[in-house]
Amino acid sequence: MKTTDMIRKLVARALSIKQLTPDIENEINYELTRLGHISDVDYEALELLMSEMDAGRIQLVSNL
Repeated sequence: MKTTDMIRKLVARALSIKQLTPDIENEINYELTRLGHISDVDYEALELLMSEMDAGRIQLVSNL
């Protein structure tokens, strides 16, 4: 998988399962730290994720 697609794929996974799991959140944070910057497209994807969470369509879940 191309690293430039990783954040968008992680956001897409969260949107498809309607949950932001700790694993997905950790992977997103890892990619942001590793890359050291965020592209406009990744920023828009993360903005969409946050908007969906604010609207209550995506749940933040904790480890079981």
